Amino acid sequence: MSRLSDFFRNPFSFLTASKGAEDRVAAYIIREHDRGRSLEDILDDPYVANRCSEQEIRRVLERPEVVNAIGDDVAAARAATGNQSSS
Repeated sequence: MSRLSDFFRNPFSFLTASKGAEDRVAAYIIREHDRGRSLEDILDDPYVANRCSEQEIRRVLERPEVVNAIGDDVAAARAATGNQSSS
């Protein structure tokens, strides 16, 4: 019954509900990537799929903190690969 009363107190709460899920998924993606997992593997996880739609996942991947965490690693890997191939 408390859920119904919560709804009437804030009838637009559903608009911000996914924001929390996106925050948690962004933190999960960053944490798992730091552990060495590829982005493709992380996005295939049921944890991600069960919490965000494809559109929400796209928004998460556009977040500056996610771009920085994943982009820096990709840039470093490319630089390392480029340095090895020129030797």
